[in-house]
Amino acid sequence: MAAYTKYDPRVDSLVVETRTNWAPDVLGLSDEDKQWLAKAIHADPKLAGKLSYERVHTGFIREITVTTADIERLYASRFGSEPASV
Repeated sequence: MAAYTKYDPRVDSLVVETRTNWAPDVLGLSDEDKQWLAKAIHADPKLAGKLSYERVHTGFIREITVTTADIERLYASRFGSEPASV
């Protein structure tokens, strides 16, 4: 069986469930922060540095381990291209 350890749009189109893990360097986040970060990273999974897909009968489970680098990429993708307000 192939290892599904990086973003694959074809496999991702078959995702039926998601899981989110937290790297040790981001364990101090509040529940509210974890909730919106998990939603944001799963909405744009190609930004995740550590991603895997697990095959199940009905499709795939996408599992992402959120790291500090992932959070930085999320912020950059959302706010980096906008002009700074003065």
